[in-house]
Amino acid sequence: MIGIRAVASFLPPGRISNIDRREAAGKDEAFIRDKIGFEQLARREPGQETSDLCVSAYAALQGRPGFDPAQVDCLVVCTQNPDAHGLPHTSAVVHRKLGLGQQVASFDISLGCSGYVYGLSVVTAFMAANGLRSGLLFTADPYSKVLDAQDWDTELLFGDAATVTWLAERPVYRCLPAMFGSDGSMGHSIAVAEAGGRLRMLGSNVFKFSMTAVPAQVQAYLARENLAPQDIDLFLFHQGSRFIVDNLTRKLELPPEKVPFEAAQTGNTVSSSLPLMLEHRMDVPLRRVLLSGFGVGLSWATMLLESCSTNTED
Repeated sequence: MIGIRAVASFLPPGRISNIDRREAAGKDEAFIRDKIGFEQLARREPGQETSDLCVSAYAALQGRPGFDPAQVDCLVVCTQNPDAHGLPHTSAVVHRKLGLGQQVASFDISLGCSGYVYGLSVVTAFMAANGLRSGLLFTADPYSKVLDAQDWDTELLFGDAATVTWLAERPVYRCLPAMFGSDGSMGHSIAVAEAGGRLRMLGSNVFKFSMTAVPAQVQAYLARENLAPQDIDLFLFHQGSRFIVDNLTRKLELPPEKVPFEAAQTGNTVSSSLPLMLEHRMDVPLRRVLLSGFGVGLSWATMLLESCSTNTED
């Protein structure tokens, strides 16, 4: 069985303080801390490419018990802000920089905030179908590439990060079949309208979608799996903002202690927000963890992770 064996990450050390910029943005400190929730935003260095962020995440993975670079046979990058113009695909650039073997299948997935759940489903199925045994799923979506520094509706929200999830046999968590949703008719709500353009977001559309489609899917997913909220040890929601996470918690009537918000010092890191939280739950795995990613597309996806009893140590 292929599942999640390890998660590693890279957060650029550079930070931009939203607290320091609150007056320029026309916001007060309560809005920064309690509504958007992002006190600081992680920012890549000038010239640091998407592939570079992936390589740094990979460096954090090396040395994990049982991991052997020579055994990697699948490499997938989830990003909507690739290197250069996306030619070649960013996974090929990462493959070159890591010096991996020619037997490796490499491809990109173009998805945003739902991308980690989609990626887990796609990569585990791809590996199982083709007899692959050691895969790397990278998430890296540096929105700083497309932000307008004068647009406070987006400039206060997004941080840069990268993660890598090692998918292999003898996993810590197995991935249950996911549930997906799409509404392309609302895709303009989070979009870059033209080549070289800047990101624009219609916040009211995004919030309404987050409060309707997302909780409906979570409820439908639990019903499909014959589970109640009390059967889930942790709900990991995409860290779109503190306001969204808090309202999802209330909407679904979940215990707040089961729904963390952990992005105050990083910002919304898009497809990396879920694995960043999961990384810290790998050493002592929980019985059941529900993942819910939602955003650009509009796209949303829910998946349950279940702890495996298999020993992951060699």
